[in-house]
Amino acid sequence: MKQLFPIRHVMGYLSSLVLSALALTVLLDIPFASKMGILAVTATIQASLQLFIFMHINEIASTKKELYLNLAYALFVGLVTIFGSLFIFIWGWYS
Repeated sequence: MKQLFPIRHVMGYLSSLVLSALALTVLLDIPFASKMGILAVTATIQASLQLFIFMHINEIASTKKELYLNLAYALFVGLVTIFGSLFIFIWGWYS
């Protein structure tokens, strides 16, 4: 029965909640550089946690090449979404 309980997923979820709460410390009255440092560290840890625990990045790919292609594609889609949104919202390129 112990093998049926997803302890890794529960711990990953709780860790994500803790990291999100830590990221909220940027609302405190601290220097801007500290705020950006906190956000960068918590975002990096949380992204890796999401990749390895919830997206099973270490279980999906049968080869290293396939793994890196999947990661590159996900990064490409993410960057296109972010910069495309910025392009539309900041410079007003919409219909």
